[in-house]
Amino acid sequence: MLKELEYPFDSEFILKKSKSLKRQLLSDGSRRIKKNIAVLGGSTTHDVIRILELFLLNQGIEPSFYESEYGQYWEDAVFGNEALNAFRPDIVYVHTSNRNISTWPSVTDTPEMIEELLEHQYEHFRSMWEKIRENWSCPIIQNNMEYPFYRLLGNQDCVNSGGRTFFVNRLNEKFAAYARENSNFYINDINYQSAVYGLDEWADTFYWHMYKYALCLKAVPWLTHNIANIIKSIYGKNKKSLVLDLDNTLWGGIVGDDGVENLEIGPETSMGQVYAEFQGYVKSLKDIGVMLNVNSKNEEENALAGLNHPDGLVNPDDFIIIKANWEPKSENMLAIAHELNILPDSLVFADDNPAEREIVRENAQGAAVPEIGTPEQYIRVLDHNGYFEVTQLSEDDRKRNEMYKANALRTKQQASFTDYGEYLTSLGMRAVIRPFEALYMARIAQLTNKSNQFNLTTRRYSQAEIELLAQKKEYVTLYGKLEDKFGDNGVVSVIIGHEEEGPVKALHIDLWLMSCRVLKRDMEFAMMDCLVGECKKRGITTVYGYYYPTSKNGMVKEFYGLQGFEQISSTEGNTVWRFEIAKDYENKNKYIKIMENE
Repeated sequence: MLKELEYPFDSEFILKKSKSLKRQLLSDGSRRIKKNIAVLGGSTTHDVIRILELFLLNQGIEPSFYESEYGQYWEDAVFGNEALNAFRPDIVYVHTSNRNISTWPSVTDTPEMIEELLEHQYEHFRSMWEKIRENWSCPIIQNNMEYPFYRLLGNQDCVNSGGRTFFVNRLNEKFAAYARENSNFYINDINYQSAVYGLDEWADTFYWHMYKYALCLKAVPWLTHNIANIIKSIYGKNKKSLVLDLDNTLWGGIVGDDGVENLEIGPETSMGQVYAEFQGYVKSLKDIGVMLNVNSKNEEENALAGLNHPDGLVNPDDFIIIKANWEPKSENMLAIAHELNILPDSLVFADDNPAEREIVRENAQGAAVPEIGTPEQYIRVLDHNGYFEVTQLSEDDRKRNEMYKANALRTKQQASFTDYGEYLTSLGMRAVIRPFEALYMARIAQLTNKSNQFNLTTRRYSQAEIELLAQKKEYVTLYGKLEDKFGDNGVVSVIIGHEEEGPVKALHIDLWLMSCRVLKRDMEFAMMDCLVGECKKRGITTVYGYYYPTSKNGMVKEFYGLQGFEQISSTEGNTVWRFEIAKDYENKNKYIKIMENE
């Protein structure tokens, strides 16, 4: 990832050097997912697209864009056109602002008249969203409204029903209510973004009257950085873990030198309050599924003593892995990724020491290493970078730290067994394997976009696409949930395949993936058994599997062979496999009980 595109960034530099930054990104050898993004603008959008492309490339997404004509966002969405229909967008981004509110209230209007204006304005947008969903069945990103740049009623503008501030607040709440009630619809909160940036500068009227920009040019990187965060979250590009240094990062002082009693943490000093606030922020990240880990140059005894400080808000139990030693921090980062069974590029490293940051940045294979600044800035830098942007928050997300802690207990128990089969039996594993169900659509979509290592084709699906496939009779869909005596792993495996009619009825597997946290637990065999059972019900006798190599999925190169498939072709590493379903097929899963009626 380019350091220049991480917050805090220099907007003028990005705007000026966009071409060279793009060349640098495209030449780095990264493999990116390709997505079609339609930008429907209520104002000029050329520079929005130009800079959005940079942030998306930096997040591992290579976009192609459709750009509506100026101000034609509603017409394109509602009526479509040949070019947009042929483009087949994967995402539609509606770039509107309060400049596109056509019916503002007046202080002389009655409450009934204002209510009618509000409904009329909301319906203008709602009907457009429904048409987009009908036409393209893809995620929608919609700007809410920023506050007006003047207040006719002063501070009462947010109180009086005729005030424009009051009107924007109510319209934004209607947008938010629609987002709560409709999946695959996401708000880009320019009301917050403009407040953080500074509304007077954001809404500089010069840019509107001269260029028909809804915001000043310098704010475009800030806007597009936020849009890119939403898009990368939709496609599973979020980071998964925050790895923290301790001394002068989680508390003030050096625990080994100053002693626990002299650390700055808690209400006694202003800096102690700053560190306590940061610890509170860190602890709250667990609630959205961020895994917390420690990477500190320290004696473990001292590190644990600091984490047990009576005024601290985090403690050792909040962390999955605590690396407190004198090894290079870059090596600790790789070890943490290995022990969690995730890739280093899923990690964010926060450390007050610029030299340590640079070592990790250069040697930890893609881990994000923000310039976190002074302690007062730690929260702002981590938060504004959007590493953990939430678009869907599943129950699995909320329980992720507990799931990985349970994995550590499984590993500990495994060490006490000499026979691996006996170890698997001791876990008392139970699985639910079924066609896709509404309750798990968000998690299934999340898995398809996050899983990179145990993913044979690495195809990506939005939730809208997942829901559509589940309704098609020609598709076989299966999800697998796994639990054992240590806890519930949640949805951990997904299969999508489509039928092909012919002399021999066949199934082609478009996607087979599994969470790496349940590797070598027989779940892949349980899924294979259920897939064969579903094929038999449909009269399918042949199954074709496909493996497309990436830099991350080499571990499953021979997966189909282990399942009994025969390789029938290989082209530049891409392999095709065939499995003939025998009438006397014998189940491969030996250790997991399939719960038929739960």
